[in-house]
Amino acid sequence: MPKISVEEIRNISKTALLKHGALDWISEEVADAVAASESVGNRICGLYYLESYCEQLLSGRVSGQVSPDVQLVNPGSVYVDANDGFAQPAFSRGLPEALKLAKKNGIASLSIGRSHTCTSLGYFTKKIAEAGFLGLGLTNASPIVAPPGGKSRIIGTNPVAFSVPDGSGGVAMQFDQSTTTVALGKITMAKAAGKSIPEGWALDKDGKATTDPEEALKGTLVSAGGYKGWGFGLMAEILVAGMTGGRISKNVAPLKAKDGEPHNLGQFYIIIDPASGASFYNRLEELTNVISSEEGTRMPGQYTIPETEVDVPDELWNLAISLSKAKHSG
Repeated sequence: MPKISVEEIRNISKTALLKHGALDWISEEVADAVAASESVGNRICGLYYLESYCEQLLSGRVSGQVSPDVQLVNPGSVYVDANDGFAQPAFSRGLPEALKLAKKNGIASLSIGRSHTCTSLGYFTKKIAEAGFLGLGLTNASPIVAPPGGKSRIIGTNPVAFSVPDGSGGVAMQFDQSTTTVALGKITMAKAAGKSIPEGWALDKDGKATTDPEEALKGTLVSAGGYKGWGFGLMAEILVAGMTGGRISKNVAPLKAKDGEPHNLGQFYIIIDPASGASFYNRLEELTNVISSEEGTRMPGQYTIPETEVDVPDELWNLAISLSKAKHSG
């Protein structure tokens, strides 16, 4: 398993996207997200997704040629129409306007509509925190979760991410998690590796607990904490589909399927200026100190330092190289 620099991962990913028809600046935005995911060990949202991006550029499920349309909905809300393109360039275009509104009003929302899957939601909320604001992000996905007691797939893994600024351009706390016990990618990766999954992750098509990833993929994933995770998943579903106009999960085709209609997903962000709080950084410091006073405990994401080199399986790296040498263009 070779050790690859994150910069090389970024460059190879960008070249692959360019070769499959994405514009230079769009390829740059998406490749940065791939590299950032790899730097923190989030392979599901990193190189694992590159082949799908390239295939769907060719099939038309995502466009790498469109410019996002940024619209001021009202004094506290920005909407970006991704025009069936990638989420990363749409967010990049809309964030500066949303930050201006949050600074002026104390709070603002940023809605991304008609978008491809955003993969790592925390990648985006981290950018909000690095700009000095609190960022809460939500999105939905293709259906894989049944209501507690049910068997029918209704909602997706519907991640929620939250990032907190440290007041110095960094991140004091961050979590990025699906509202299911595990992300769907954990199941697909277990299947590809020929491994079983822990009990409690998924149910088969008959609603029975299973440790077989293949049966899990025919069935449903389990909401984290049962009814509690189901409630958070529904919260994400309502806010995302309702505020962005994106599809409800039930109407979203499998995200990595090569062919089909564009994803037409949404991402919804709430951006808060900590300066609008009475004593934000004092209380944050107080809480951080209380948590870290006990050995072995920390704020989520507190000591996360991105790697500059990461181990990449030979097969996956060879695939990335081959995608970067493809003959496709335009």
